[in-house]
Amino acid sequence: MIVGITGTNGAGKGTVVEYLMEKGFAHYSASGFITEEIERRGLPVNRDSMRLVANDLRRTHNPAYLFEALYQRALDTGGNVVLEAPRAIAEGTFLIEKGVPLIAVDADRRTRYDRIAKRGSVKDNVTFEEFSTQEDREMSQTEAHDMNIAGVMKMATYTVHNNGSVEDLRSQVDTILAELST
Repeated sequence: MIVGITGTNGAGKGTVVEYLMEKGFAHYSASGFITEEIERRGLPVNRDSMRLVANDLRRTHNPAYLFEALYQRALDTGGNVVLEAPRAIAEGTFLIEKGVPLIAVDADRRTRYDRIAKRGSVKDNVTFEEFSTQEDREMSQTEAHDMNIAGVMKMATYTVHNNGSVEDLRSQVDTILAELST
């Protein structure tokens, strides 16, 4: 089984991925793929570089390029695989056309900001105002190569609301996995 995880920054996509990995899923992420390219280009690894390089790859190759590559890795791996973070409409469409169910993960904005501030990643070292500006920019772009997280989330087969505990999040994921297994 291949599943896709999409959602807002800091909503808990990584926590869902970690849980699926505990259950034996392999994992491929757009972030990892893009980071490899950022490092090849000698750019700083931060959210602005992530967006710049991702958009460049989508523009240069095609709007679904990142997830075409990750999907092929999933096929090559076989078994259960989670593909993390389609953010452009073409990426979500590509996965859906391949029969990959999408799980959207979301939480309140302030909760998500508090989470990213705690995790302390280089790409998350921003103020709440910068976080909000970045998110607003990424939520509904209309260019095919750019992010439209809200649009991809609307395509999701399932939506997980992660304003509660990790146990609650895992319970929601277990319900989805049980449904997918039938």
